[in-house]
Amino acid sequence: MRADYLYGTKEYINREISWLKFNERVLEEALDESHPLLERAKFISIFATNLDEFFMIRVSGLRRQLDAGSLKPPPDQMTPSEQLIAIRRLLLPKLDEQYQCWQEDIRPKLKHEGINILSYHDLKRKQLKVLRKYFKKEIFPALTPLATDPGRPFPHISNLSINLAVLVHDPVHGKRFARLKVPQIYPRLIAIPDEEAVDELAELGISAVDSTNFVWVEEVVKANLDLLFPGIEILEAYPFRVTRDADPEIREDEASDLLSAIEESVQERQFGSAIRLEIDTSMPEDVRLLLQKNMNLEPYQVYVIDGPIGLGDLMQLMKIDRADLKDKPFVPFVPPVFQSEESFFSVIRRQNVLVYHPFDSFDPVVGFIRNAAYDPKVLAIKMTLYRVGSNSPVVKALLEARRRGKQVAVLVELKARFDEKNNILWARALEQAGVHVVYGLVGLKTHAKICLVVRKEQDGIRRYSHLGTGNYNNVTANIYTDLGYFTSDVEIGKDLSDLFNRLTGYALNEKYRKLIVAPQHMHEQFCTLIKEEIESHKEYGDGYLLFKMNALVDSRCIDMLYEASQAGLKVDLLIRGICSLRPQVEGLSENIRVISIVGRFLEHARIYYFHNHGDYKIFMGSADLMPRNLQRRVETVFPVEDEPLKTSIFEKILNMQLMDNVKAREMLPDGEYVKIAPQEGEEEFNSQEWSIQNRGIWHYEE
Repeated sequence: MRADYLYGTKEYINREISWLKFNERVLEEALDESHPLLERAKFISIFATNLDEFFMIRVSGLRRQLDAGSLKPPPDQMTPSEQLIAIRRLLLPKLDEQYQCWQEDIRPKLKHEGINILSYHDLKRKQLKVLRKYFKKEIFPALTPLATDPGRPFPHISNLSINLAVLVHDPVHGKRFARLKVPQIYPRLIAIPDEEAVDELAELGISAVDSTNFVWVEEVVKANLDLLFPGIEILEAYPFRVTRDADPEIREDEASDLLSAIEESVQERQFGSAIRLEIDTSMPEDVRLLLQKNMNLEPYQVYVIDGPIGLGDLMQLMKIDRADLKDKPFVPFVPPVFQSEESFFSVIRRQNVLVYHPFDSFDPVVGFIRNAAYDPKVLAIKMTLYRVGSNSPVVKALLEARRRGKQVAVLVELKARFDEKNNILWARALEQAGVHVVYGLVGLKTHAKICLVVRKEQDGIRRYSHLGTGNYNNVTANIYTDLGYFTSDVEIGKDLSDLFNRLTGYALNEKYRKLIVAPQHMHEQFCTLIKEEIESHKEYGDGYLLFKMNALVDSRCIDMLYEASQAGLKVDLLIRGICSLRPQVEGLSENIRVISIVGRFLEHARIYYFHNHGDYKIFMGSADLMPRNLQRRVETVFPVEDEPLKTSIFEKILNMQLMDNVKAREMLPDGEYVKIAPQEGEEEFNSQEWSIQNRGIWHYEE
């Protein structure tokens, strides 16, 4: 590992290390006692689930690079082997911290609140009896122990499944090994009644239990192994879990049917190369070596866990009906213009409307599409779908539009990672209803969040648009902060028509009127906008850039921001996740400040502010400043030109986040983050809580 700049070079921090630092900030939320108790357990779950995806995608990619040999190094100059070593070095102490937080802090406090996550040996006689009965009736029929011997090869271990490595003593052959998978059809945490309530529930069965006592399902299976191996002495059983490469290559140019190719790739996730093995501390070395050998894993890919493996399943606890242990709910705001009897189209024709989720309701977005479905004057609806969820009111509105004779064209992005199954189901449902469904351009993901409604009115055809920073997903709209923009702007409408013609046909658009579109123009236009701000600063001395995004990785954009800093501009960056830029480095970036906010909601909006000598420009959209967004995706960024809305975005969203001294962390030159604490005499300010209390403040009526 080079010693000059830890985890990268003077100019760039390694993106994988920066992501680990982001996930550390998620873990800090679990440690934060100001959160309600179940919310803290939720953050433990998010930390663990994030890591699963990180290994399936990012670490697996590094392994492939390592196997392929010498490749062009990234801008931070870290080799794949250096990155893999650094990931393990940074991760091990955080895993210890995660389990210590769960075992020694959150779990005992949940017990104090009457929510018991019990070990099997903690259970009373009657509880054990009812669990035995439940196991025989519900779990036993679905279990399949797989022995390993010369006639039965080592079984395949599916991705992220909970398994038991079972050691038995055969009277003939002696010590033998078997693998037992715990089916994912059962809850990871099995609810069990109090000892006193067992008799009352005897007739109903354990599946009817409404309890706050839980035991891990693998412990139930382990305690009843004698039923699976009758006549055989069971020596011991050890839980383990395997993480596999979940990013198979899709050869789009060779696929005759992209939908079928994506379906096959989803199935392949269960069979990708093993990337990580998680084992219990009790597992002896000979069993570990057996697993390691049969899955072709190196020692550094094995993680020894002191506690339940796979804490992502703690999200199940959020189903418990204990409002006192969760964040206080609030009612999302509906802009007054959408509460009147006036039609959506009349409102949007009169003025542009901004919505800020989750503080603003997602209902107007669904209402916009639903109104278009029922309005007899609407001729066509065109939109992109990236992640819509399993029970989408948006898709149902599109299906209704088709039933009512509208022309409906939808680009369904089948390659939205881990949402492929939902998207395939919706794509087929839309196709069967007669919707024109396309899957995007070869080699590019379509990540843009756009919807276009074409309506015939007295003065001719008019286009109504919704553009956003987030997905058309009514569930994530409650937990992600995103912005949506309704407009009847003629030029934006024409741009969207041109873009949809490109996505569904063969149109090659070289220029757009107002939209900034990737991959053709966005990279260059962002660099040009930064360059123009530098030139303005040289002339007027008041240059300022304020960008809010999920991630900053693109080296060219980073270099332009360094150039701005060296020219004397103040640069504020609100970056939730990965940041490869090093702030506050003398002679390089001393005028750049990087802030990350991790709190109750996932910060997901992308906003780009250019001061422009007081006549400031604001752009919003779907794109982060990452190579994948700028070069390998169809993205849209759009201007907000209404002065009242520009002022609201700058003063009531961006500046409020810069004032946060509760959930904000500031990035240091070495890539570490420190919490921003209130100064002496300064009150605490939580920007997300402020937005809850002041929801609707960014709206205006003409």
